[in-house]
Amino acid sequence: MPIVNFHLVEGMSTPEQDERLLLDACRFYAEVLDAPMDRVRAFITPHRPSQMAVAGDLVAHNGLHAPWFDCIVLEGRSLEQRQRLLRGFTDLLVDVLGVRRDLVRGCCRRVPPEDWAIGGEPASVLRKDEVAARARAAALGSA
Repeated sequence: MPIVNFHLVEGMSTPEQDERLLLDACRFYAEVLDAPMDRVRAFITPHRPSQMAVAGDLVAHNGLHAPWFDCIVLEGRSLEQRQRLLRGFTDLLVDVLGVRRDLVRGCCRRVPPEDWAIGGEPASVLRKDEVAARARAAALGSA
């Protein structure tokens, strides 16, 4: 289930930077969520400079690379984990691409297990034990 999508401006990163971003993101995601690597997915969605505006002007004119990312986790992941992902993916973009930290944006979306499919089956069924364990841990943490 762990999926991250980095939205980048075409031509503002090298293939080597893209590769490092994707591979480091996968390792980081697996570490934070204590998830098997085979569940992790990372993508880059490129956007033409003429089709992205930052600070009220097209990137084609102002040259600002202001990436954003979207990561997905199953409902039940802790606030600490979600915030660690937000910080870590921001750090990766800054470290790997050299972008300004203040221009990076990101969000972490929580998806209910019954609304996420794995091979066509709901995660609420396939990952029932894991989902229940996270719910118990969350309940103990709030008690």
